[in-house]
Amino acid sequence: MTRLFLAYVIVDWSAAAKPTTGPDSIWIGVLKRNVRFQLTFEAHNPSTRAEAETMLDAILKDLARKEERALVGFDFPLGFPRGTAKALNRPDPPWKSLIDYVSAEVKDKPTNANNRFQVGAKMNRLMSGEAFPFWGCPARDAQTMLMTKRPREHGPEDLPEFRIAEKALRTPSSVWKLYYQGSVGGQALTGLPVVKRLAGARGAAARIWPFETGWRPLAPADLDGVECVFAEVYPSQFDVRPNPGEVKDSAQVRTAAERFADLDAKGGLGRLFGPDKDDARRTVIEQEEGWILGATY
Repeated sequence: MTRLFLAYVIVDWSAAAKPTTGPDSIWIGVLKRNVRFQLTFEAHNPSTRAEAETMLDAILKDLARKEERALVGFDFPLGFPRGTAKALNRPDPPWKSLIDYVSAEVKDKPTNANNRFQVGAKMNRLMSGEAFPFWGCPARDAQTMLMTKRPREHGPEDLPEFRIAEKALRTPSSVWKLYYQGSVGGQALTGLPVVKRLAGARGAAARIWPFETGWRPLAPADLDGVECVFAEVYPSQFDVRPNPGEVKDSAQVRTAAERFADLDAKGGLGRLFGPDKDDARRTVIEQEEGWILGATY
């Protein structure tokens, strides 16, 4: 049975404001073939996002040289809740215009110092004229358009708190959360520019799922000429059992890589890329929100 991929790269991202390693930092898990063509796992723990981007670029170049197509999973949203691009007066397609916008606005230094709170505040001002929907920051970064705590609940006229995929997977955090434990908003603002640069450097040889592949099951023929597919993943959905002395974050990326590889070997990974039949949510998911690989439909 033909695999979709020959390598699986899972990235546990971090929006930390200073270099850090160990628990709650960036972990890159790589499951790839060794000289005996057996899948083996290696973990990397770069201290900064700049170092992580350089490392990922090198990993993908090496896999491309070996003609080993890679699934590259990031644990942060690649899209925003429906209506976000319109609220910002951004052009179509919404997913691309938002990645372009975030990439232009976020400044992330090699030391990990970044302006994600200022960007969140600016987006709040443009979207709602108040400190909403983004929220969460240290007290020193609080300002008129961004509060340390969530100012209010989402109402029927507001942008949704959660994307469709998050509701399907019942994940606890929203992209609007910029700080504190599970701050996927901070990870998205600092991570999307990296995805844009890594994908852009590969041109037509890279695909960002589901925006550039469609929200549908994939077969090997669908990926002819493609070196890597970037996808959103949620490693916490898997039963993680760290090995002795293994940091939980490392175990999470290892477990996710192993699960996707096992599914791929059995011919079951392709169906995770979308439903078998037409779905009324397809347009929103393909053009705006994206999806989480492994979430139920």
